[in-house]
Amino acid sequence: MALSVVILTFNSEASIAATLASAARVSDDIHVVDSGSTDRTLDLVRAAGAHLVHHPFENYGSQRNWAIQTLPLAYGWQLHLDADERLSDGLVDAILALRQQGFAGDVVGYFLPRLTMFLGRELRRGGLYPNWHMRLFKTGHGRCEMRKYDQHFLCDGTTAQIHQPMLDDQRMSLTEWTARHNRWSDAEADEIEEASAATGLVQPDFNGNPVQRKRALRGGYYKAPLLLRAFLFFLYRYIIRLGFLDGKEGLIYCVLQTLWFRFLVDAKLYERRLARQERKS
Repeated sequence: MALSVVILTFNSEASIAATLASAARVSDDIHVVDSGSTDRTLDLVRAAGAHLVHHPFENYGSQRNWAIQTLPLAYGWQLHLDADERLSDGLVDAILALRQQGFAGDVVGYFLPRLTMFLGRELRRGGLYPNWHMRLFKTGHGRCEMRKYDQHFLCDGTTAQIHQPMLDDQRMSLTEWTARHNRWSDAEADEIEEASAATGLVQPDFNGNPVQRKRALRGGYYKAPLLLRAFLFFLYRYIIRLGFLDGKEGLIYCVLQTLWFRFLVDAKLYERRLARQERKS
């Protein structure tokens, strides 16, 4: 049994060619959902022969679920990738082995470990690898949770893990990287404030699957003091989890992702609280 591949794009010319070439190693049914690219992304997608569709972007959860519900996928299994993610040789071999076996057994979804590549370097320390994501599942058994940021796919049956990485090759400039994370900090702040009303999310569980365990740890993080927890998180990742062994690239990533981004989320939460207090007074 073969599988279909779904890729989301937006101004992804730096990485999409490599992502498409990687996807073509495991599938002849590749679909790209673009949300308004103005660079060379669309030309590269057409040149690769992938099926290209356009859909306005609301949030990642909505975009992924629209793709699941709408695209004319040719096969009964689907693999979902971001525009800067590609399959390692080991992951290609593992997926081809599953295909050859016809995805036999009762497993309906597979967690894949994502390995971040930042400024050209693989980041394997600091608790960054393995970063598990449900990305390969049988049609009818998977959907994406409706979160504005850090959304994961949910699978309603038996799951397993493939211990070969997909490479998250972040080739965007730091100017673009920080601009996107600034936008995502608003989405994360929204998620934190709206958590009590959220439905259909991955449930935190220290004894559950890798994503449930990560979500449980995230819950512990948000119980720590506002504005202080980002510094504690940085020390945990960079010192205790040996992030410093990833060199200058690891330092830059830990400062930006673990400290700057998380502190920015907290600062925006604090700003919102002040604004609410002013409105009440």
